[in-house]
Amino acid sequence: MTSQAPVLDLDITGIAHGGTFIARHEGRVVFVPDAIPGERVRARITDATKSSFWRAETLEVLDASPHRRPHVWAEADVSRAPHDRAGGADLGHIALDEQRVLKRRVLQEALDKFAGAGLDAPEVEAADAGDGTGWRTRVSLHVDDAGRIGPYAARSHRVIEVASLPLARPAVEAAAFALRDHKPGRVDLVEPEDGRVRVLPRPEGARRGKSETIVERVAGRRFRVDAGGFWQVHPRAGDTLHDAVGEALAGRVDADATHFDLYGGVGLFAATLGEQGATDIVTVESDRRATEYAAENLAVFDAQAVTARVDRFLGGLPAGTRAGAVVLDPPRAGAGRAVVESIHGLDPEAIVYVACDPVALARDLGTFRELGWDVPSLRAFDLFPHSHHFEAVALLTR
Repeated sequence: MTSQAPVLDLDITGIAHGGTFIARHEGRVVFVPDAIPGERVRARITDATKSSFWRAETLEVLDASPHRRPHVWAEADVSRAPHDRAGGADLGHIALDEQRVLKRRVLQEALDKFAGAGLDAPEVEAADAGDGTGWRTRVSLHVDDAGRIGPYAARSHRVIEVASLPLARPAVEAAAFALRDHKPGRVDLVEPEDGRVRVLPRPEGARRGKSETIVERVAGRRFRVDAGGFWQVHPRAGDTLHDAVGEALAGRVDADATHFDLYGGVGLFAATLGEQGATDIVTVESDRRATEYAAENLAVFDAQAVTARVDRFLGGLPAGTRAGAVVLDPPRAGAGRAVVESIHGLDPEAIVYVACDPVALARDLGTFRELGWDVPSLRAFDLFPHSHHFEAVALLTR
């Protein structure tokens, strides 16, 4: 929209999934970033194309919340022009404890809307006792046609140059500011357990190939993984989720049954199953390179690592196949009804669902509950401080 776009004074009443905040104007919902429930802000409308809601950008805080703090990332602070605010730390202006209160609220609203009545969102647990900075072991920066290197501006694909990366591990931040002369595209920086940062250029149009094999460690166990492959970005995430899944599975793993780790990556939760006593484990992952690593990482458990889409794999199982326990860690979109119904058809003793998106989790839990499953345990973990993201682990039983 142009500079003549409407400017409104808005009262912020809630938080929306995705890290924006909710106001209302003449009965219409307005989504506003860089605010806090209870505040009054001056905002400019940026998108009025939808009849049901508008989008806006905060220009000024008129009545600040007691939970407002100077942004942990100076380049993302509300004092900067909206188009110059760095993206990726959308809750960094809020006291850390209050961030977790708001994340719990997002989860509760998702459960109420999609999962059916009677599920209470848990308190969001901290991954460590720190201030929520210096945790990102993996950072992606972008390179524009002029050679500028930096993050995207919030809600934009425009590269902005910054003088700090406060969420990154110190070594990752140092490596980022040593970057020079990269082709347009992306540069990934990865700090595995050994502490040495790998720099992975991703020029536009280049095919992604194999990169260096690195080692990560969870609960004393080594996991080989491609440096450019998926691994959790918080250094405590692997142990935190491994422990939570293990606690949910405790006493529910029949050594004689077949157990499934779906969307299994390089085998983290398949190893958790093995540590809980499973001797017949199948892990399923669509990325062939990750499956190859899973086979290596799980050799001690003699697990079967299958390269396949989870929906197709489940659809191809022989009729009457039954499972002991099923662990699933689907992507942000969730598992979906077809996969949930296929898991239900395996008649497992227990299901542990690891989720990175509260709305997708709530939808899938709603489907499981329709099919007769209960949720006796639900936990949430703040593995992405100063952003709206968090992880949840749900146990489902008959």
